[in-house]
Order: sequence, then C-alpha cells, then structure tokens
Amino acid sequence: MTTIPFIDLKPTHNPHRWTLPVEPRLCVGPPGHKFLFGGVGLATAISALERTTGRPCIWATAQYLSFANPPDILDIDVKVPVAGKNITQARVRAHIDEREIFTVNAAVGARESEHSHQWLKMPDVPKPDDCPPFPRFDETSDDLHASLDMRVARGRYAAGRNVKGGKSEDGNVVLWGRSVSGAPVDSAMLAIINDFVPSGTSHALGLPAGANSLDNTLRIRKIVETEWVCCEIQVEGVHNGFVHGRAAMFADDGTLMATGSQSGIIRIFDPAAFKARFSKKD
Repeated sequence: MTTIPFIDLKPTHNPHRWTLPVEPRLCVGPPGHKFLFGGVGLATAISALERTTGRPCIWATAQYLSFANPPDILDIDVKVPVAGKNITQARVRAHIDEREIFTVNAAVGARESEHSHQWLKMPDVPKPDDCPPFPRFDETSDDLHASLDMRVARGRYAAGRNVKGGKSEDGNVVLWGRSVSGAPVDSAMLAIINDFVPSGTSHALGLPAGANSLDNTLRIRKIVETEWVCCEIQVEGVHNGFVHGRAAMFADDGTLMATGSQSGIIRIFDPAAFKARFSKKD
C-alpha cells in the first residue's frame, strides 16, 4: 500500500480554492469520449472540504450538472457558511470558467461519544481472490477502470463473464474494490466506490445496461485501515427511465465504514456488442 491519496488536488494561493486536472485515469466512457467519473467529483469535493477545514467528512451529497473531459482543469471552490465548535456546514462548487460541473453540500466534523455500534452486517460472499473481475467495456484505455481493481462477488457476472439471465429477484449486487496503486481507503475512495451503485442496473434488469449518475450521497460511519472495500449494492427500483439504489461499504474485517445512495439515468447498451465483449469464451 501507499500513503499517496488517489485524488491529487492542487492548492492555489486561495486556501478555499483547489484545482484538479481531469486526467484519463479519473474518467470513464467510450474511447474518444472520456468524462470525469461522478464518484471522482464527489471524492474531489470531500478532499477539498477536509483539507480546507481540517475536519473529517460526516456526509456529503453531489448533484451532477455537466461533464468535464480531459484535459480540462476543474476549479474547486469551498464555501463555509457555518463553522461550529464541532461541525462545519459547507458547500463546494466545481466549475470550468463559468460552467458549473457539480455542486456538493456537506457537513464535516467530529464529536466525542462513548457509543459506537453497527447493525448492518457484511454479506457472506467469496473473498476477492475467488471473484472474477468487474467487466470493462473499454479494455484499451488507461481510464478509471484501469486504476481500480473491482471484483464481482454477487450479481450478474459473479460466475464469469456471461450475459445470460432475466431480471433479478432482489436487485442485490456485491463488489469488492481497491485502487491498483494501493492508495489508502479514505472518504474520497469510498465516494468513488459508492458511485458503482448505477452499475447494478445491468444485474437488476438482466440486460446489458448502466446509468449516468444524477447524484451521489455518502454517509461516513467509521473508516478503518483495510486493503479491500466490500460494497453491497441494493437496486431498489426502476421507473420512467431512472434507477434508484443504495450501498453499504465494509472493511475486509466487517466494519461498516459508510453508506450511500444514488439515482441515475438508465442506459441500455447494444446487446450484440456487449455480448461479444463480455461473453465467456470456450
């Protein structure tokens, strides 16, 4: 593992403004049409908030407004309307010139308490080494999916790269995730993994599908040192072209670190192209 964080924010002369170069390793999408991954946007805002205020993230929610593409450079502005004894309420505006890319509302801080418990339990699934990799539509680019090691423990691709099957009975998917570079699991990394909630659309519908995130909400419970993050995704429902789902993220020792939720615009991919790329080969 390394101590170098996955999100490399650049400081400016203004302590409330940061910049982020939109590099291919932070992007997803087809070749020639890469765009900043929504989870990276939320992760960037959280990193800027924590570094500006010196306080850890409690919760943060992003609304995605536009796309950023390489080689754009994002300006990340942190606003702190209320800073209390223990909790700071803050906002982040990410923009390119006057074009707003995403906004984030959040609270950061901590309070002493004798109470610490979790009721959610990590699902009983195979360990990462026993799980197949999460399928990539574009295996030729050094994009975000090449920067993350994602494994499928439960769901449409858990038994191998096949595209058979109908709608899921429960909409439940479990992924294991970590960064290829060994970057530490922090609030920013959890925000990125949480943005895989829309990927459960394919499993839930039994179709080659995905979704473009409209939002991304992360709630931090307790971050502990861990190599892998176990992300249990629950697709709750689809209607009117949108999908809604939530996630629970655990350390490899079962500690509940964070929960999240998202809504997305459903995208159905060309079945023939998807099958050709992801079908299990004899």
